[in-house]
Amino acid sequence: MLWPRAVKDRLKTGNDRELVHSYPYRSACPSTVWAELVENSSEELFLAGYTNYFFWTQLPRFAETIRRKAESGCRVRILLGDPAGEVTTQREAIEDVALSVSTRIRITLEHLGRLGALPGLETRYSSAEDAVNHVSLSVFRFDSDALVTPHLARLVGHDSPLLHLRRQGDGGMFDRFAEHSEELWSRSVPVG
Repeated sequence: MLWPRAVKDRLKTGNDRELVHSYPYRSACPSTVWAELVENSSEELFLAGYTNYFFWTQLPRFAETIRRKAESGCRVRILLGDPAGEVTTQREAIEDVALSVSTRIRITLEHLGRLGALPGLETRYSSAEDAVNHVSLSVFRFDSDALVTPHLARLVGHDSPLLHLRRQGDGGMFDRFAEHSEELWSRSVPVG
């Protein structure tokens, strides 16, 4: 009787099978996890963080990786908040940090601008009506893996928790967060 209970307590079943790891802070997730997920993506790389700036500062040669991914047929999408948007301005007042939200978005735009137009690379701003939903939840998808950060109150992204999810079937947590980012994308507007 003890063996089945012990096994059950150690094995993930049901919807929690999709939870690979959780981190109390996004910054606690090793950079190697981010780098491996980016590198191993072959079909879909969807960065739906509000600023996405940390990719450029924390992953070596990220621009070259993005170029290589797009050129090899991987769909690369980057969803940003509008640096001049009302939600961005509100979030800057809430966070009250020197490296403002609009500056972090502009860092991403600067790096993307250096890449130039690439087939397979799309960059958009979330719509004004969706910005509040975008700023409060970052979803980063890498084929069938996702890193998800629900932003807490006044904290910047790196101080909020992070969940590493891996898709195991229809209707699980991965799909729920993927649907969220796809809905934001469906109403987003091209950068430019």
